[in-house]
Amino acid sequence: MKGTTGFVMALIALSLASCVSKKKLAAEQAKYAELNSFYTQVQSDLAKCRDEEQAAARRRAQLEADIDALNKQMTFLKENNNAVLNQLKDLSVISTSQAESIRKSLENIGSKDNYIQELQRSLSRKDSLNMALVMNLKSALKDINDTDIEIKVEKSAVYISISDKLLFKSGSYVVSDAAMNVLGKVATVLNSKPDIEFLVEGHTDNVPIKGGELLDNWDLSTKRATSVVRILQNQFKLDPRRMTAGGRGEYLPLQSNETAAGKAANRRTRIVILPQLDQFFKLLETPQG
Repeated sequence: MKGTTGFVMALIALSLASCVSKKKLAAEQAKYAELNSFYTQVQSDLAKCRDEEQAAARRRAQLEADIDALNKQMTFLKENNNAVLNQLKDLSVISTSQAESIRKSLENIGSKDNYIQELQRSLSRKDSLNMALVMNLKSALKDINDTDIEIKVEKSAVYISISDKLLFKSGSYVVSDAAMNVLGKVATVLNSKPDIEFLVEGHTDNVPIKGGELLDNWDLSTKRATSVVRILQNQFKLDPRRMTAGGRGEYLPLQSNETAAGKAANRRTRIVILPQLDQFFKLLETPQG
């Protein structure tokens, strides 16, 4: 009788253990599905942001080419009209239609000249705004070690690159207390420019993730970017509509991952202040002359 009772109790224990394992497996599967969905969405947002940045760069290059072509056209028209006017010193020989044609041509030159000058002023204004932003950021972060933070302008965008050791512990996406000082100063400058939008990118070295809740370096870089974005939103009150978070994993290194120094340089978080060219390109909506 005792043997039968023991056997029954063993069966019950096995059954309970099986139920617990299935629940745990289901929970882990649900967690994985949620992370995978989040990762897919972030990658989609990041791809869209890159496409917009590349399109803006192409449009700026085209605009500069158009300005050059208009300058050449204006020079040609000026030289041509000067030659005609020099040849026609006696205006009495110019017919009414010829005089009207010359008048319209001169007006056309004037409108093209004004258009070119406005485009050039807009380009200079954009460059000046970027340089002013860089100066404000460098002034705000002047007490931070130069090797830990880099600020530069490239392809109409401002880049703020912050080293991994300033923000996170190794293999972690939890922002350190010491990093709040840096993020607070950056947020102050960004809050003073409410019209600009920016992308927060996470970057890692090529050391594989082993165990734990993180799946790989894609996962780590993405979580680090979203951690920074949440702090900028929740603690420093930046409008979330201005921000995009994305992970670049190990696939955009600054240096070779063959050395410890190279790995350290590649572990970084980058804030990319995107060029705001919408107002500038409105100048192109109505052809001039």
